[in-house]
Amino acid sequence: MKKILLAIAAVGALTSGAAFAQTSEAAGPFMVRLRAVHLDSRNHDTTGLDLSINNKWIPEVDVSYFFTPNFAAELILTYPQKHDLRAGGDKIGSLKHLPPTLLGQYHFTGMGAFKPYIGAGINYTRFSSVRFAPAVADALSPSIKKNSWGGALQVGFDYAIDKNWSLNFDVKKVYIGTDVYSAGTKVGTFKVDPVLIGVGVGYRF
Repeated sequence: MKKILLAIAAVGALTSGAAFAQTSEAAGPFMVRLRAVHLDSRNHDTTGLDLSINNKWIPEVDVSYFFTPNFAAELILTYPQKHDLRAGGDKIGSLKHLPPTLLGQYHFTGMGAFKPYIGAGINYTRFSSVRFAPAVADALSPSIKKNSWGGALQVGFDYAIDKNWSLNFDVKKVYIGTDVYSAGTKVGTFKVDPVLIGVGVGYRF
C-alpha cells in the first residue's frame, strides 16, 4: 500500500500541470466507472483445514455521486462470483459470493487532470451456491454462514481525458469472513479479506 501511495504521488507531480485540466463544475454530479479487477484473496482460517479460495479477474461497475467537488459516495457492484473452495490446496467444493460495497470518498482537487481519492465504507457479502464434494459432505456435514459484514478501504485516482471521460486506477481492501460449521457445530472462521486492484474507465455526467 505504501508503494501504491508513493506511485500515486509521483504521477500527481508529473501530471498536475496537464493540459486536460477539468474542474468539478465542468460536469454533472454522477460518475459511472467500469473496471477489470483482480481479486487477491488473503485466505486465513481457524478451522485447521487450511481453507482458501482461488484468485481471479472479475468485472466491476460502480456509480458515484459527488455531493461537493471533494466529497462523494460510491456504490460498487458485480454479479455473483464463483470460486473453488480448497483445503490444503485440494479442491473440496465451490461457492459464489456477491459483495456490494458502499464507500464515502474524499477527492483531492487542484492537480489538473490527475484526481486522486481515498475512501472508506462497508461491505456486505452474500455467499450462495455452496457445494461440497460428496466425500467431504458425508464425512463432515459442512456448512458456512451465508452473510458477511465488514469494512472496506480504498485509494485510487482518475485521470481526465476530457470533460466527461477518464481513466481509473483503484485499490481496495475489503474485509470478508464467514463462520464454518460441521454437523451444525461451529469449528472456526474463514476470512477471505481480499485486496482488489482495478483498472478501468469512467464517465461523468
